[in-house]
Amino acid sequence: MLTELRVENLGIIDELQVTLGSGLTAITGETGAGKTLLVEALDLLLGGRADPSLVRDGAAEARVEGRFVDEADGIEVEVVLARVLPASGRSRAYVDGRLATVGELAERGRGLVDLHGQHEQQSLLVPAEQRALLDAFAGKPAARAIAAIADARAELRAVEAAFAELGGDARARARELDLLRFELGEIDAAGIRDDDEEAKLAVAEDELANAAARREGLETAHRALDGPATDAVGDAMAALGGEGWFAGLETRLAALQSELADVARETRVSAEQVVDDPERLEEVRARRQRLLELSRKYGPTLAGVRAFAVESAERLAQLEGAESRRAALAPRRDEADAALARAAAQLLAARRAAAPKLAAAVTARLGELALGRAELRIEIELDGGDDGGEVVFVLAPNPGETARPLAKAASGGELSRVMLALRVVLSEAPPTLVFDEVDAGLGGEAGVAVGRALALLGGKHQVLCVTHLAQVAAFADSQLSVHKEEHGGRTQAGAALLLDDARVHELSRMLAGVGDSDHARRHARELLAVAAEQRAEARA
Repeated sequence: MLTELRVENLGIIDELQVTLGSGLTAITGETGAGKTLLVEALDLLLGGRADPSLVRDGAAEARVEGRFVDEADGIEVEVVLARVLPASGRSRAYVDGRLATVGELAERGRGLVDLHGQHEQQSLLVPAEQRALLDAFAGKPAARAIAAIADARAELRAVEAAFAELGGDARARARELDLLRFELGEIDAAGIRDDDEEAKLAVAEDELANAAARREGLETAHRALDGPATDAVGDAMAALGGEGWFAGLETRLAALQSELADVARETRVSAEQVVDDPERLEEVRARRQRLLELSRKYGPTLAGVRAFAVESAERLAQLEGAESRRAALAPRRDEADAALARAAAQLLAARRAAAPKLAAAVTARLGELALGRAELRIEIELDGGDDGGEVVFVLAPNPGETARPLAKAASGGELSRVMLALRVVLSEAPPTLVFDEVDAGLGGEAGVAVGRALALLGGKHQVLCVTHLAQVAAFADSQLSVHKEEHGGRTQAGAALLLDDARVHELSRMLAGVGDSDHARRHARELLAVAAEQRAEARA
């Protein structure tokens, strides 16, 4: 419920903060005192249209904040909604101190407050709300059918998704099958042995391409080492032979001669091992080019090519079995369609059974709310859909008049009373209900009936009601008086919770136009006593 409302710079409100309790709170005050501004403030808080003209003259922006206590899973949680309305520019919205869109603010607020007054504020005018109200009245039959519709639609979505995975139409699947088979055939024909094959082929190609040059180099080196180089070292040793002074040099020359002979032998062996095979070179080049082409098309590496082949094989198997799977899915789709049709028919039947009962119950309540000649009807129009038909609330305000949809048939006050009657009959609503002058044009017994109905709702919800009728205000658990006064040459609105004599004074003013009339005060006390007794009976 709404526990605290703070308003700054809105209309004639400079700064206003009110604390609210449970049950029915009547908001009263003289005409023009600012009662409607509180409703405007709540409307802004719930995502209503931001009108810069509402900003107080001389102020840069107006601000509205509301503190709510909500219940989630049996635990009370605090929710703070805020709206800032600049004198120029776009408004800003906040949820629990976090910047939010106006849509998010409205979505959060819809679960907390239902505001009834002007047409644009009426959830009752929304077709979805009318369906929800009728379904709530229909109870378990409608709830079961709605759940069955949701299940059937979920199954249909799953089946359609499964169909989509099987590919498009038959020709599209045939084209994809041909492509997959060609690609897999090309990869399989290549016979890729391992992921490093292309790198190994690159090394082999280099060896084969340079074989002749390598052999010629080795042979030239062998000729040079095996003849002149070895002979030259031998000549040097002979020149130094027999002289003890050159023993060290002779030893080194002997070792060099041996090393040269060994290297000459190795160059000869290596030259003999070089393979000069042009045919093999062409085979390697062709193989490597084929692998590079596959990598370019399916890779970018051979590992990628092989992974592509695995995925393609899985897709091929899926498509090749598509027809059998399509055949298996078809009965599922037919059953889901049938289940949806059955559930829609059940919902339609539940709505048709409940509609006249709800209409009669609301019409009876309208009789108590000074709309005794009005008749509410609930029509179920078949729209060719699968959601149990379209629900339309129509109202005939007077006998002989054509029943028309609520938005066209009812005034703001009448619409509020229709919603009040519906809320009393259904008692399903957000935690806080706000009624703006639901008693417009009423008085006497009709006013008492409205007050009694509001008090009944106040036993289950927090109800805020802007009223000019003392008969309605007397039924309230608490009364908030809105007044205006002048400060520093400017008019500003204020509000105060009325207790005891202050409440009697306000009720007597509402009854007689003055607060100090003994007769009016006695009447006010009598109203409070009778209303308290009837309120207790209504909530018992």
